[in-house]
Amino acid sequence: MRVYLLMMLIAASITFLLVPVVLRLALRWGAMTQVRKRDVHTVPIPRLGGLAMFVAFAATLAVASRIPYLHAVLGPNSQAWAILAGAAVMCLVGVADDIWELDWYTKLAGEILAAGVMAWAGVQFITVPFMGLTVGSSRLAAVGSILVVVVVANAVNFMDGLDGLATGIVGIAGFSFFVYCYILTRNNTPGDYTSVGCAVAAALVGACAGFLPHNFHPARIFMGDSGSLTLGLIIAGAGIQVTGQTDPANTSVGHAIPAYLPLLLAVAVILLPLVDFVWAVLRRLARGQSPFHADAGHLHHRVLHRAQSHVVAVLILYMWAVIFSFTCVLLVALPSRDVLMIGAGAVLVGTGITVAVFRGAARVYHRRVDATTSDPFVTGGAA
Repeated sequence: MRVYLLMMLIAASITFLLVPVVLRLALRWGAMTQVRKRDVHTVPIPRLGGLAMFVAFAATLAVASRIPYLHAVLGPNSQAWAILAGAAVMCLVGVADDIWELDWYTKLAGEILAAGVMAWAGVQFITVPFMGLTVGSSRLAAVGSILVVVVVANAVNFMDGLDGLATGIVGIAGFSFFVYCYILTRNNTPGDYTSVGCAVAAALVGACAGFLPHNFHPARIFMGDSGSLTLGLIIAGAGIQVTGQTDPANTSVGHAIPAYLPLLLAVAVILLPLVDFVWAVLRRLARGQSPFHADAGHLHHRVLHRAQSHVVAVLILYMWAVIFSFTCVLLVALPSRDVLMIGAGAVLVGTGITVAVFRGAARVYHRRVDATTSDPFVTGGAA
């Protein structure tokens, strides 16, 4: 565990120190997020923060590969390097979009290329952890893996609409996935807690932690597509590496884990971005628009409208990400019945907190409106 915590610290430190450098590059290259009608920021903000996160992620894996404890999982043939290769291509696509704002179909082609590089290097589904199904065609495995990566990357991209939101959500998802991988590895191979999934997740969590101080409201820099697409590919790649290449018969710890849990976890840790992604695509198609047509109907926009506070809206979404992801992770350690009760209790508490916050914000808003309309100097009632 201490080695993985060290990886998180290294990634966080490198990211934190690199962000000011990348910020200057963004200003020099014109990688700025202008103020649009649907945006919540009021002044142009530099983007390109994902470049700092990717460099930190790559550097952390390189340093960790020199640690004897991780030689077995970060050796020359490790699939961690396949994930890194795909992330490098995805980061380049994102950097190009941050600077030149690519057409959606050009960006999509780049995303497919990045996912294809990772799949070609070996990170693809071999088994489907549901009913013990095995993918019978290498071409089908590659196509399915590319599809998953593109969907997850765009789900994270769609969620990146509030200061610190995507960074925190991916950090929470990555940490929950790290905990899952660590417990699963500990139970399957007692005495050897090393795994590619743990190493990749640890570097990812550290990169998010190092970027968040610069990105939380009020943000000094945005991650841009260089960040959201890259983070989406990394967490999808880690999920595929663990879920798609694990024998379903060996994923159960006692009777606590159903055979499909790895696939369930891969969905649970990014549930909020996926729900928002599906919602956005269906909403836009219903209007006759492109699925990539930007609008202000995302989940985070609606929560912000109800919460009346940028920070509160982000914290509410963080809370729900924790509830969904860590409730699912509990299935590794506890019987399903206990997890169901804990999950139900967490949902009830989360719902109560959310409703209370929304009602409180509504009361404050109405008091402000009443105070404004009753002021004769505001309404024009005074001569």
